Amino acid sequence: QVQLVESGGGLVQAGGSLRLSCVASGSFFSINAMGWYRQAPGKARELVATFTMGGNIKYADSVKGRFTISRDNAKNAVYLQMNSLKPEDTAVYYCNADIVRLGPNDFWGPGTQVTVSS
Repeated sequence: QVQLVESGGGLVQAGGSLRLSCVASGSFFSINAMGWYRQAPGKARELVATFTMGGNIKYADSVKGRFTISRDNAKNAVYLQMNSLKPEDTAVYYCNADIVRLGPNDFWGPGTQVTVSS
């Protein structure tokens, strides 16, 4: 099996910062891409940022200029530096990985809560 574990969530006031981390472990050949998604209460999951092995990065318009995604391929890890946080950023943040393996290829972490107070 493949496991993704997120960390770094918490409660922060508006304008503050948090850094999320995600590490993939288990049985797989390699990882094509890793990224972050979020889901606010009563709303659908949305993409926050993704980072492919080829170096392609995508951000949601709502976080451009405030969030930065980075990767450490040797550690099978992805990070999300979140600055200038806003109350509307409040959500459960999920790590996602597109895995190269025989079997299921799309994996999710259990999520980490980010709450931004106004």
